[in-house]
Amino acid sequence: MGYKCTICDKKTQSGNNVSHSNRKTKRSFKPNLQKINIIDAGIKQKKYVCTSCIKAGKITKA
Repeated sequence: MGYKCTICDKKTQSGNNVSHSNRKTKRSFKPNLQKINIIDAGIKQKKYVCTSCIKAGKITKA
């Protein structure tokens, strides 16, 4: 299983660290995932959900 939200499929993105001298090295931006109990299709399950989905009310907590 990859590092992604089970609701909106938000996942790790890549970008660059940029130093003062403008040298670039790869880095990754990870979503803020929380492992919470949700009700999915009438079943209580523990899943990884991003905080933006939790705040938007896209899930029902168990």
